[in-house]
Amino acid sequence: MTSSICYTCVITVLVYINSSWMVLFMPVSVTNSKLIYDALKACDVKIMSALPETWLVHLIRMADEDPDMTLVRLAKEEEGIGISAGAHLAGVNSALLMQNHGFLAAINGIVSLALLYKIPLLMLISYRGHMGEKDPWQTQGGMTTEPILRALNIPIWHLTDHRDIYRRLKDAQTLAHASLHPVAILLSRELMWEE
Repeated sequence: MTSSICYTCVITVLVYINSSWMVLFMPVSVTNSKLIYDALKACDVKIMSALPETWLVHLIRMADEDPDMTLVRLAKEEEGIGISAGAHLAGVNSALLMQNHGFLAAINGIVSLALLYKIPLLMLISYRGHMGEKDPWQTQGGMTTEPILRALNIPIWHLTDHRDIYRRLKDAQTLAHASLHPVAILLSRELMWEE
């Protein structure tokens, strides 16, 4: 029996732009999503929290299908800060998956819980609105993400190369736990899309 593996999943989205409906195809990389997921498992992450997001769709699906992973589906990103705080206090490694607009929506929880009480957060943030962004509604969040991360003194790593995934995620988790501080891995278009 032969089997084939889909390395790129094309997600179709219908959008209304300039008074007309358009179909957009978004080829999210299954291969790189799997590498990220495997790296999180290698970091002994047992709990992942997320909202649905195009670039993160495969990571969320993988977590949902894995009996060894607990996926917490959030109503808003700020809830994930509390989930990761509880996991930390219980001695369990966790990761937050969010779009950068979700990060912006979660700042209150990051500041008033994670920073104040020294909770390590491993945040994987899809970096929408950055170079190459075609969706105008993503651009403002993209332009403010890094300045706000820097203003909060949150270490940032741009993940652009699949060869760096394991090392960078392990390094980020190590720093988060050693410093008892949030860290951000920005998942780039180069990594998450196969155009």
